[in-house]
Amino acid sequence: MKLVKFGGSSIGDIDRIKNVLGILAKEKAKGDIAVVFSAFGGVTEDLLRCSQLAKNNDPAYQPLLLSMEKRHMQLVKQLISVQKQSSVLTYVKVRFNELEDLFHGIYLIKEFSGRTSDYVVSFGERISAYILAEALREKGMDTVYLDARDVIRTNDHFGNAKVNFPTTNQLIWDAYTKNKDKVLVITGFVASTDKGETTTLGRSGSDYTAAIFAAALKAESLEIWTDVSGVMTADPKLVYSAITIPQLSYSEAMELSHFGAKVVFPATMQPAMRRKIPIYIKNTFDPSNPGTLICEETENNKLIKGISSLSQISLLNVQGSGLVEVVGVSSRVFGALARSQVNVILISQASSEHSICIAIKSSDAEKAKDVLEQEFHYEIIAGEMDKVAVVPNMAVIAVVGENMKHHPGASGRLFQALGRNNINVSAIAQGSSELNISAVIKQTDLQKGLNALHEAFFLADNKVLHVFLVGVGLIGRALIKMINNQLSKLQSDYMLDIKIHGLANSRYMAFDEDGFDLAKNPVPSERDLPMDLNVFLNTMNSMNFSNSVLVDCTASQEVADSYQRVLESKVAVVTPNKKANSGTLEKYKELKKLSGQRNIKFLYETNVAAGLPVINTLQDLILSGDRVIRIEGVLSGSMNFIFSELSKGLPFSEVVANAKAKGYTEPDPRDDLSGMDVARKILILGREAEQDLHFEDVTVQSMVPDDCVHTRSVEEFMEKLKAHDDHFRGLLEEANRKGEKLRFMAVLENGKASVGLRSVGASHPFYSLVGSDNMILFTTERYHEFPMIIRGPGAGADVTAAGVFADIIRLGNYSR
Repeated sequence: MKLVKFGGSSIGDIDRIKNVLGILAKEKAKGDIAVVFSAFGGVTEDLLRCSQLAKNNDPAYQPLLLSMEKRHMQLVKQLISVQKQSSVLTYVKVRFNELEDLFHGIYLIKEFSGRTSDYVVSFGERISAYILAEALREKGMDTVYLDARDVIRTNDHFGNAKVNFPTTNQLIWDAYTKNKDKVLVITGFVASTDKGETTTLGRSGSDYTAAIFAAALKAESLEIWTDVSGVMTADPKLVYSAITIPQLSYSEAMELSHFGAKVVFPATMQPAMRRKIPIYIKNTFDPSNPGTLICEETENNKLIKGISSLSQISLLNVQGSGLVEVVGVSSRVFGALARSQVNVILISQASSEHSICIAIKSSDAEKAKDVLEQEFHYEIIAGEMDKVAVVPNMAVIAVVGENMKHHPGASGRLFQALGRNNINVSAIAQGSSELNISAVIKQTDLQKGLNALHEAFFLADNKVLHVFLVGVGLIGRALIKMINNQLSKLQSDYMLDIKIHGLANSRYMAFDEDGFDLAKNPVPSERDLPMDLNVFLNTMNSMNFSNSVLVDCTASQEVADSYQRVLESKVAVVTPNKKANSGTLEKYKELKKLSGQRNIKFLYETNVAAGLPVINTLQDLILSGDRVIRIEGVLSGSMNFIFSELSKGLPFSEVVANAKAKGYTEPDPRDDLSGMDVARKILILGREAEQDLHFEDVTVQSMVPDDCVHTRSVEEFMEKLKAHDDHFRGLLEEANRKGEKLRFMAVLENGKASVGLRSVGASHPFYSLVGSDNMILFTTERYHEFPMIIRGPGAGADVTAAGVFADIIRLGNYSR
């Protein structure tokens, strides 16, 4: 026969109850069953709330009790035909009359003991099981209601009573043989003492009831039906990619449960473990899902089975030179804590015996500190031991799996995954069984740590980058399109996945924890939140994904000023925004230093020459020991387009208008013609070449005529520019007379940089440039006679987006 148990979430309302009745009908058709029910969803909590209100002399318990009664009466009327309702309604009414008298007594004496609490909450299971037994009878199943208090005997430790198994097993067997041809419908959670006093079985008591019955009746299996499809590899509320674990051993399930995983409580498994009864965790709302099987031996093809954690942990450090080679120190430490009822979660001790690190619940931290300092009072006074140090706001993260003992490198993978996400480990513990490796980390790093480990152990072949994109203009939209077009290839060929969780433009921002559907071209709008950079960054941090990256496709100074904060929060930055690297030299160095110290990538290849590999090439030269002597560059695709087109004989104003129409210039062409954009680029290249350049070290020749600088609108500027067409035609004619061409270029040499319009002869590499191409010449100690040349398109949203995309992919490779 099979034991089946349904929790409160499975029977929370009429639709869920009908679903359960259908499941039971199918189970009964397969063979003999007995079923254990919890109270209807939320009833236990309401009973306890009523008790507290009554204890506090608050008459508000009365309408809450009446509401519960109406809910149960309504369920009877919905589940049972009118002809058969009378006896069931009477049973329910009598129980609520008893509760009314009980709460009135609590209200009068203002006392609510453990004994009373157990009796109060027992009504939830007693009423639900009775109603459901009758509902199953209504469906044609021959049922008998069994109050577990009649057969499960315990001590009088109210709230968490201990079971007398010899007596209990015999009583259960007798009840079963008496009703052998019927389906037992059993109350979960409740039991009684030899004196007939009602007790409860503690945490997951209904699961425990089911296991007790399964063991006593030597059931072939135990099915626990809940609201999830089995045991998950990690908490799905914290780990977006958590999946169901098909099989677990009893030991693995108990380890996961100890560290907070939502699985069956260890006590639940003990009766089943002794009888080697397999336990199935199944989903009431997805009955066809196989869920998780917990048994003695499992198929084991994964390095680990699951990841779990405990929050609100504090570390206690007991250390001092006087502890070295002193016998009995550990005994005194743990004896003192045990006498004070402080539970130790994790222990780590250095081999030097100089320190002992203990993880406990934060709620016990101050008590534990006081207890230990009292125990070692004289050693502290003598200087042989330091005062006990308490480190709050920590969490324990644990990977669990029996297969770790057969495969070396599990610990290495754990620490590598945490290290790559800049998560520091404060303490570690691993048993000789190698079933569990635990690490203590900061509470703020918990979600990121869980995701990092889940990706390392369960998605080892795939790396996921979690992107937060600020700037959904031309470049941002082009980037989204590229990612969407290439995503399936990245996933299949390069084992890299990219999810965009945050999007923002100048007015609105939007977030999606699962990642936006890029095929729908998501753009924040008035339906979303108003843009607030501080809120955007806080939300990004609160999502706490591993391998997170801020992609800044704006030209905003405010966003650039936030990079330090982003890097400090252990989030990478990818950006074409030049404002940060062309700001003060101190800020530039600070960002570079922070990126290196935290091992958080700050990638900005597109700061110069869009998608051309300029900065990476320069960094490789410097890293390999080369020294830059001179840099020459046509660094503005828009300016090169303008002067290339000018050579065709078109008026300067018309050429500028064409460049603006093609999207080569900024919305206001003066931003390009001023030369400031090129100045920022040569400044960045100089700094990358390890030269301490300030903006004052760059001489800039503007192409904006003096009388056009302060025009009130772009339209007025474009109109005024026509008056200067002859000036630019004269510059072109002079260059033509020399057999040269006009190029707007930047030169860096001897710690100084200049930006302006020059004419170059046919022997110069810049002579052949056309359209929006950029070209950079690096003259170095190695490339002295013939400079290194980099050439290609340097303007346009697509090529810039391609460079940003390449940096994102590069970041994915760094993260492996």
